[in-house]
Amino acid sequence: MGNTLPVAALLVGAIIWGLLWYPYRLLEQAQIHGAIATAITYVIALLIGLAIFRNHLRKSRIFDGQTHLLFWIGVFAGWANLAYVLGVIHGEIMRVLLLFYLAPLWTILFARLLLNEQLSPHGYLVIALSLIGAMVMLWQPKGGFSLPSSYGDWMGLSAGFMFALSNVLSRKDQYHDIQLKSVAVWVGVALIASGYSLLLRDLPVFDDISPNTYLLLAGVGLIVFFLSLVMQYGLTHVPANQAIVIMLFELVAAAIAAHFLTDEAMTIREWIGGVMIISASLFSARMNRG
Repeated sequence: MGNTLPVAALLVGAIIWGLLWYPYRLLEQAQIHGAIATAITYVIALLIGLAIFRNHLRKSRIFDGQTHLLFWIGVFAGWANLAYVLGVIHGEIMRVLLLFYLAPLWTILFARLLLNEQLSPHGYLVIALSLIGAMVMLWQPKGGFSLPSSYGDWMGLSAGFMFALSNVLSRKDQYHDIQLKSVAVWVGVALIASGYSLLLRDLPVFDDISPNTYLLLAGVGLIVFFLSLVMQYGLTHVPANQAIVIMLFELVAAAIAAHFLTDEAMTIREWIGGVMIISASLFSARMNRG
């Protein structure tokens, strides 16, 4: 079995992340800004988590000399999740995800500095295959690649950077369990998204929000709760460099979702890139040396 279950957890998490942009876009269309929707859904996830894990949390040693790891996991995950949501709402989905999934490059750096993880040549080939697949999938024949030039681009780039750092710290933190790390993520996202929301000029009038929108907020909050637990389980038990490659499967899920839910169409080039990413994910189990 080995790490089959953690890898499966990351794959499930990647697929859900590849679909989660759509309900946040629906909430934006319902006049709920992405930052506010993010704050509300993560508060819902936090309340569910506190209710379910209250006895466990009461017995946990949060202040044990390693609390700083939980703090930074919350901070970095907070910005990563908020920036991701803002990026996929206001930018082109696949371009934002390309910039987000420069995260393997940041992960290599952070894993080397913070975890002393050594990659074999095979590992670098797997990451190269993943990134080449992303490039093939997202290359624009007319314009090629350029530096981030829009709000959505910069959100995607910064989200990937913070996401990689949060993932490496989650792997490094073997002192706290999945529940505590998940709570740290929920608190971090809720606080950072709430702080960002205070900068907005036009806050929504909640009396004008339809019951269906409230149900959608509650549903996304429940999904975020489940997703956080699944992701933290996978990230805790899978080496950081392997985890980020597995999660590149999100690109494929997002591309397929965009094809059916928007006017974006999958080209042959995008399918080829998607196959390369899936192949890299399947081979990622051999990335790390013993």
